[in-house]
Amino acid sequence: MVLRARDRAAQLGCTPVLPGAGAVLRVLAAVLQPRAVVEIGTGAGVSALYLLEGMPDDGVLTTIDVEAEHQRAAKLAFAEAGIRPTRTRTISGRASDVLPRLTDAGYDMVLVDADKESAAYYVEQSLRLLRRGGVLVVDNALWHDRVPDPARRDEVTTILREIGRVVREDDRLVPALLPSGDGLLVAVRR
Repeated sequence: MVLRARDRAAQLGCTPVLPGAGAVLRVLAAVLQPRAVVEIGTGAGVSALYLLEGMPDDGVLTTIDVEAEHQRAAKLAFAEAGIRPTRTRTISGRASDVLPRLTDAGYDMVLVDADKESAAYYVEQSLRLLRRGGVLVVDNALWHDRVPDPARRDEVTTILREIGRVVREDDRLVPALLPSGDGLLVAVRR
């Protein structure tokens, strides 16, 4: 199912999580056993498939994407994987409009994998959404190995570097940078 979802992602021009990052997402979900997960950036449903595979059967994934076509592709991937419709909630819209309407401290896990230009805002909102012990995950935290290279100063690299700094310095979080996929910044909410 993941391979078909990856093919659809390529056709739609969206970049799914890499297999190594997906494996880590599945393991994190299996360890955390989250009942409520928010995914910012649905794409074609690849990362959602990994998360849902690790989540308990009664866990619900809320996924947000501005592109309705991406949401349709994800719903198809969920159906092909035999995932009950009650396990997913797809919300079409701009994450910056949707996130403020979600419940404070109502989620066990938040995955940020959407437009990088707004990622700092998404991380800020994620901290509000996460319960104590909840896990924040930011995909592409190494951004093609540019983030650790101080000579790289393009906009996206600078944004992701700053997010890493903010997460590391936030006393509410216990962070780690995992080199899986294109880098996963993972942090547990104290």
